[in-house]
Amino acid sequence: MVLDGPVKRRQLLGGVAGTAGLATLTGCGLFGDDPEPAPAPDALQPVLDEALALAAGYDRAAVADPALKVFGDDHRAHAAELAKLIGATLPSAAPSAPAAGNSKAALRKAEQAAQKTATAACKTAPAERAGIVGSIAAARAAHAEALR
Repeated sequence: MVLDGPVKRRQLLGGVAGTAGLATLTGCGLFGDDPEPAPAPDALQPVLDEALALAAGYDRAAVADPALKVFGDDHRAHAAELAKLIGATLPSAAPSAPAAGNSKAALRKAEQAAQKTATAACKTAPAERAGIVGSIAAARAAHAEALR
């Protein structure tokens, strides 16, 4: 910028005000500097988490009763399908639960609670997801009955 003469006070103040205004706008996120908010967790994440916890519980219980291993395998298969459906990555190690959850009564109670979660998720799921979630709810109910 070439100045031909003395700078008038209005020109100077206008330039300062414009610079300050631009600095304010860049700080308010108008230009997309703010990071995107984290996406909300998928509605089926609790069903997936319970499948992993149940699988871990059956793994511990299968040490004393090997016949229970098949139930843990079912829950691992459910977890794999849910993870694929919602685009989640399965953890390399299953979540650990308290050792008290190894009895058949505790596993039955956990199955019943997980079945309620899956049923609620099925009722609100879109049609393309309702089938798999309904099947998982039914399997959990069947496991609870088998543990009687």
